[in-house]
Amino acid sequence: MQIDKILVSLFQRAFKSITDEMSISLTKTTRSPILCEAKDFVTGLYDAEGRMLEQTENLPILSFSLGPVCKVILEQYGSNIHEGDVIIHNDVFSMGNQNNDVAIFKPIFAKGKLVGWSAAKGHQADIGGAVQGGYNPNATEVWQEAIRIPATKLYEKGKLRKDVWNLIFANIRLQMVQEDIKAQIGACTLGERRLQVFVEKYGLEVFEAHKQALFDSTEKMMRSEIRKIPNGVYEGKSMVYYDGKHKGTRFPIHAKISVKSDQIVFDFSKSSPQTKGFVNGTYTSTCSAITLTLLQMVNPHIPHNEGMLKPLTYIVPEGTILNASWPAATTFGNHLCPQIADSIFKALGPAVPDRITAGWNHLLCSLFTGTHVRTGRKYVDICFLGMKGGGGALKGNDGYDHIGMIDASGGVLDQDYEMYEIQTPHLILQHEYLCDSGGAGQWRGGLGTETKIWLRGNDTTMVVFGDGDIEPNYGLFGGKGSVLNKIELRYKNGKKIIPLNKDIILGIPDKTLYYQIAGGGGGYGNPKKRDRNSVLRDLKNEVISKKAAEKIYGLKTASKRKKP
Repeated sequence: MQIDKILVSLFQRAFKSITDEMSISLTKTTRSPILCEAKDFVTGLYDAEGRMLEQTENLPILSFSLGPVCKVILEQYGSNIHEGDVIIHNDVFSMGNQNNDVAIFKPIFAKGKLVGWSAAKGHQADIGGAVQGGYNPNATEVWQEAIRIPATKLYEKGKLRKDVWNLIFANIRLQMVQEDIKAQIGACTLGERRLQVFVEKYGLEVFEAHKQALFDSTEKMMRSEIRKIPNGVYEGKSMVYYDGKHKGTRFPIHAKISVKSDQIVFDFSKSSPQTKGFVNGTYTSTCSAITLTLLQMVNPHIPHNEGMLKPLTYIVPEGTILNASWPAATTFGNHLCPQIADSIFKALGPAVPDRITAGWNHLLCSLFTGTHVRTGRKYVDICFLGMKGGGGALKGNDGYDHIGMIDASGGVLDQDYEMYEIQTPHLILQHEYLCDSGGAGQWRGGLGTETKIWLRGNDTTMVVFGDGDIEPNYGLFGGKGSVLNKIELRYKNGKKIIPLNKDIILGIPDKTLYYQIAGGGGGYGNPKKRDRNSVLRDLKNEVISKKAAEKIYGLKTASKRKKP
């Protein structure tokens, strides 16, 4: 068949439009603030073989986990896939990425033939296990974290399997989760309808031929980008601190990257063995993190489909911290993405210094659960407000100031302040950029934040997970790092608690002050070479202090200038 290049481009835009519409649907119909406010979800389309057509990546670390699960479903069900089926999945030991990230898949048929899949995956407010909200720093095995859901039909040929539905949700605390799963099913149904109309418009033969042409074109684009990296073998290391069980433990992440012509191999074989705590990744979450990091270094206009992945090879042996063996605890695994990114940036920095950034501040997050003092309802909230901090600078550009959970694992929006105070019993006292928190450099790291929240309600539980409170992020080529992360609870009786970076604090009393510092990003290049107008502007806007302007950037302020 003759391929129409314009039609290939139209196909890509149409697929993207469909996943965008699915995303809008989910935003408008979900109930958990984790989904409707922070948009901690992804929507996607896949072909009949489970190959990625397009995605809307509200949180990219989720998006590259849908294709592998789709292939697991195809292998499991074979010919027993029918129009009207709806399949649910979260199992980290069959290509899931995190227990709380629950996926819905819907097969798409045209004239009786399977032509594709629509899918949506979102972080659920609860998924069973020992701790409400799903994050259990004390876990040593998966059953202490969540209910495992291998690929299971919720609907078969359009009919709800009520027994299966009841079995799953009897093990989940919050009614809200059921409603959010219904919203995901609705988004998938929308994607199903849109792709069916599209295939019917152009015909199955044209659809298949131009879909393959899109894959081939995208693969060529990615290979062209890889050729811009000098051939060679590059190595870089980063560190994960504390596994939630054994104080003082450290776990190295080691990347060995081999570039040959238009292919690239990411080998993490030398990384630490898996931990006995919950600080373990899965194969899927690790490969997603690797892919996302590479995407930060290549042409941003490359379409996100299966062709993009063809030149990439991943080596992540089972039994390592990045691919833990059953039945390990793995909830923290998604949050190893920054350390994976650090190791890749450090490896490739000498080869492509203008394509990499200095260190991004590592996530240090609090998850609150309790009973709302005004409504009497149970709530779960991930405090996205202060969890991330600033982004690393790169050649020619300052890093992102804190705008939410954005780093190599993608972007999650900060919560709206008023909605936060409606959905939780807490009161926000302060949330602002922190002066001098961006790593100094010729190009400055993004600013971190300082946050104060008045915790209301008796018997509140806080789960802490993350890193960055032991070692700050790093600068590059003479740039400086930032400040350490910090979380502190200040009880009204004067007691202060500084939790570990993987911790659970029970029974927090009413009117406790929550205080958090999220560090900024690392700087790039010698600070003394920073443009003087930029330094003056930062000083005027209180981005940097007078002391930093003088001592670090070498600015001669009025008080330092000699009088005529």
